Amino acid sequence: MVHKYQSPVRVYKYPFEFVMAAYEKRFPTCKMIPVFLGSDIISDETSEDGAIHVVQRRCKLDVDAPYILKKLASVDYVYFMQCNTLDRRNRTLKIEAYNESFSSRVTVKEQCFYSVHPENPDWTCFEQTASLDIKSFFGFESTLEKIAMKQYTLNIKKGKEVIEYYINELQKENITYIPPWTETKKEGKSAEECSGLAKGMKTLSCQDADVCTTSDAASSLYSQAEGTSKNAEDKRTQAEDTSIEADKKNKKSVKLECSVNSGKLEAEYIQRCLGHLTPLQESQLVQLRQWLQETHKGKIPKDAHILRFLRARQFNIEKAREMLVHSLAWRKLHNIDHLLDNYRPSQVIQKYYPGGWHFSDNDGRPIYILRLGQMDVKGLMKAVGEETVLKHVIAVNEEGVQRAAAATEQLGYPVSGCTWIMDLENLSMRHLWRPGIKALLRIIEIVQANYPETMGRLLIVRAPRVFPVLWTLVSPFIDDNTRTKFMIFGGNDYQGPEGITEFINKKYVPDFLGGDCFCHIPDGGVVPKSLYMKDDDADKSPDEPTFATDSIYQTTHVVKDYPHEVLIQVPQKNSVITWDFDILKGDITFTVFRCMKQLHEPIHTHHVTGATAGIGSVQYIEKSMAVGAELSIVEPPHICRDGDSIQGSIVTGQPGSYILQWKHFDSAKPSFDFPLSSHKSKVMYYTELLKSEAFKGSMSSLQSFQSSISSLSIGTNQSSQSGLSSCPSRSLK
Repeated sequence: MVHKYQSPVRVYKYPFEFVMAAYEKRFPTCKMIPVFLGSDIISDETSEDGAIHVVQRRCKLDVDAPYILKKLASVDYVYFMQCNTLDRRNRTLKIEAYNESFSSRVTVKEQCFYSVHPENPDWTCFEQTASLDIKSFFGFESTLEKIAMKQYTLNIKKGKEVIEYYINELQKENITYIPPWTETKKEGKSAEECSGLAKGMKTLSCQDADVCTTSDAASSLYSQAEGTSKNAEDKRTQAEDTSIEADKKNKKSVKLECSVNSGKLEAEYIQRCLGHLTPLQESQLVQLRQWLQETHKGKIPKDAHILRFLRARQFNIEKAREMLVHSLAWRKLHNIDHLLDNYRPSQVIQKYYPGGWHFSDNDGRPIYILRLGQMDVKGLMKAVGEETVLKHVIAVNEEGVQRAAAATEQLGYPVSGCTWIMDLENLSMRHLWRPGIKALLRIIEIVQANYPETMGRLLIVRAPRVFPVLWTLVSPFIDDNTRTKFMIFGGNDYQGPEGITEFINKKYVPDFLGGDCFCHIPDGGVVPKSLYMKDDDADKSPDEPTFATDSIYQTTHVVKDYPHEVLIQVPQKNSVITWDFDILKGDITFTVFRCMKQLHEPIHTHHVTGATAGIGSVQYIEKSMAVGAELSIVEPPHICRDGDSIQGSIVTGQPGSYILQWKHFDSAKPSFDFPLSSHKSKVMYYTELLKSEAFKGSMSSLQSFQSSISSLSIGTNQSSQSGLSSCPSRSLK
């Protein structure tokens, strides 16, 4: 198995040439990198104009491994090959390294890249990626993996310390600016100056943390720096002043976005807006975010949102990815991103739902208070229904995420969740009404699946004797990590020195809990029966959430041998068929056909247990129909994997019956005669037909784009009529 590591972008707020000088100053020896024992230059080439310098080295490293492992391998040292490419014209340094020792058993590859910051030419970016593939290693594969992870963590931390240390050393020597490389002219003093600079940069080649080289040109580099003209020094001073002003602005207002145009994560941004992460956790965040960028075409959530799912799955990328993509599909299905835009609680909810927001705790987390003991669960359910209560809870969680983000921006440090106070005074057996408990468990399931790690802590106060009964019913459905955040206070214990004032400023303690702060939340109470809905209007507790009745998406189950097909009648040529779908389970192949004859009714509907109305899939294409005779393929089959989000379109060449087909794809290769998988996939989709008159001008502009699905397909050809990478109707409306 190949293990991949990717660090966030590290930013040095100094020009590229200055960072390179600090980088070179570490050598030929560096007490801060004891694992490096030396290197031999294999080749050293420089372009005629001096802009490109390529060095290949064989490096000797000490290995921090157990004594017994070294003895079994019969080595005390390992050797790495390294190729460094310095491009002075474009101001980049690319470093590639791989292991020579044990290459038949273990493959280690690492790439480092220094470049100019895309938004500030006086700053330098550093990126580092690595991969580890352990084939076999004397039965110590697991131990070797741990050693590699430890070394990678140390490399990242030590590399930053070394560069910053030598930057300070340069400043102590009054070297504050080194001019960029310029094109060499074959005459005059300018050629000598550029030659001196090229010579000074000649040996800039090393892995950021554990590989170094000897330098025979440091003195010429420093002479070049000391001989900098007054104009260059003035330019540097002006740049420093600009940088200082920018830093002051950043300290006053925390930017909650990546500052690199490419969308890459910066280490400083992570520390400031997301909190402390280990290098491996940073790597997992970067990898999951990169995967989302590749598969979800720019519709990725905020970094804090992604991080919550990683934390919920103990930074297991595969488990976090699976949880996150299903949550993103759920949000799309119910239009959660726009829920708060138009949501207004009903009059019954406003008056009888005893919950609301109330200042912040000592850590800056927003506080939400729920007086569950004052809630008439049965009355609310009968007055507004389970779906309305669920929608209100979702709206509260959405607002909590927004409040936490606002607190992060205001306070200047990450606030990732909220504090909940649950007052159980007057809780009794009437709260254990069976339909109410069932609805509560459903709410817990939905919130845990879509809002993980949003609870900073839960303070349960005035817990009565009946509370253990309620806890026994719901605790098995609460995540173990979430349960560790619960603090339960019985009776008046919450008023003691180790009570809620340990977490909340005394001046914010609500009046009904013995404080002096008035709390603007409803008192709850019994819902009058006159507000109850008729029995015909009451909710039936559906198997799947249906609170977003205006959703444009549909879900279908695709079973082996029973594809799901959508028929679209195209009245005129140059119309556009668009699609937007998410794979919720399994793998499928997606194809678009045109039928030579007119179709109207499906030939078969396949019933699947758990599907809406029992119908899992619909078929229009008869098995006797053949491509070329009755059918033509207008969008060739594309394999779509579990978790993919696909958007695309085609411009129709002629009118007729078009069929979008999702077919189960079995990627497994069973070694038995009987199948081991369920052969069932699940798809959430939306399709739309846009007639040709909806567009002004030539249709060729639409045909010039490739469908976004093409980048996800495997072993298929792209259709010549592939269209938009997103639904055009969204931009027309």
